[in-house]
Amino acid sequence: MKIVIAPDSFKESLSAPDVAEAIARGWRRVFPQAEVLLRPLADGGEGTVDAVLAATAGERRECRVEGPLGEPTLAHWGWLDDATAVIEMASASGLHLVPRDRRDATRSSSRGTGELIRAALDAGARKIILGLGGSATNDAGAGLLGALGVRFLAADGEELAPGGAALAGLHSLDLGGLDPRLVDVAVEVAADVDNPLCGPRGASAVFGPQKGASAEQVAQLDAALAHFAKVVAATLGEDFSRVPGVGAAGGLGFAARAFLRARFRPGIELVAELAGLADALVGADLVLTGEGRLDAQSLHGKTPVGVARIARQAGVPVVALAGSLGDGYQRLHDAGIDAAFSLAPGPISLEQACAGAAAELEARAEQIARLWRLAQASREG
Repeated sequence: MKIVIAPDSFKESLSAPDVAEAIARGWRRVFPQAEVLLRPLADGGEGTVDAVLAATAGERRECRVEGPLGEPTLAHWGWLDDATAVIEMASASGLHLVPRDRRDATRSSSRGTGELIRAALDAGARKIILGLGGSATNDAGAGLLGALGVRFLAADGEELAPGGAALAGLHSLDLGGLDPRLVDVAVEVAADVDNPLCGPRGASAVFGPQKGASAEQVAQLDAALAHFAKVVAATLGEDFSRVPGVGAAGGLGFAARAFLRARFRPGIELVAELAGLADALVGADLVLTGEGRLDAQSLHGKTPVGVARIARQAGVPVVALAGSLGDGYQRLHDAGIDAAFSLAPGPISLEQACAGAAAELEARAEQIARLWRLAQASREG
């Protein structure tokens, strides 16, 4: 028997590697001799580096960078043997780094993410995987570009202050200091949204409110980013603001596409490829996947559905575990998830659910294994 365990993290509870280990313990209670392969995954957001390193022989590295509001923070990134750097924006510029009462989408900067890219260049990276998601910023990647040598100048020649709102005063860009090493590096962006930079589906309107922006600030930011896009178009001779996905992570996708020539790919597809999921599925009898919540929205780029898509191509059935099952989760059956189970043992608080997630994953995996054994016995009988 061969089982592949390929979950995402359970946010605010367990990392993807911890989820995979808990499921494996439960399965082995019933099938101690089973071949169990762990392939923890992520969709490009928080946890991407850990998921990739858990499935490869990569190295975790740390770097002190500038956080979203300018304060120093210790961020991490991954280094793979083929000179690929894996960077997740959330580590340096994530929303979790800013207390709720200090969130300010007008001032927050993505500079720390640019500093991680610079560290990867210093290490000799030939390829950079940039995971977008969970950002605190809405500066269209201006901070990132600043860390890589771009100067943002007002009409009087002075450099602009950090943050998206300041881009309203942008007069010109000085690209003379842009790190020349970027020319020789391939950049792939792991993102699961197709939003443009501006407008009703743009970075500010869709993602600004969760970063603390009021309705007035959303309008202010949208106008500032639109102005930035016009200056970039005049400078580079091409308008990137409507390219699908450039609105990801507060518009950081825009900077990645326009200045780093980044290629956009679905996050789960990219991470699954790095983790070798397709190879792991060869000859497998079952895949166990999951994440904190499964509902109709999981159809849009979430890890379990991505796993199911790859497993379906290999002809392997899929069972998903989730902290909770929300509205429309039944639609996931048509996407290749053969069965889905909630962990909640009864009415409990979110805090209780998070605290007991590992034990519940283990228990639920054991019960699924018992059903599997029963089905095997029925077939053999």
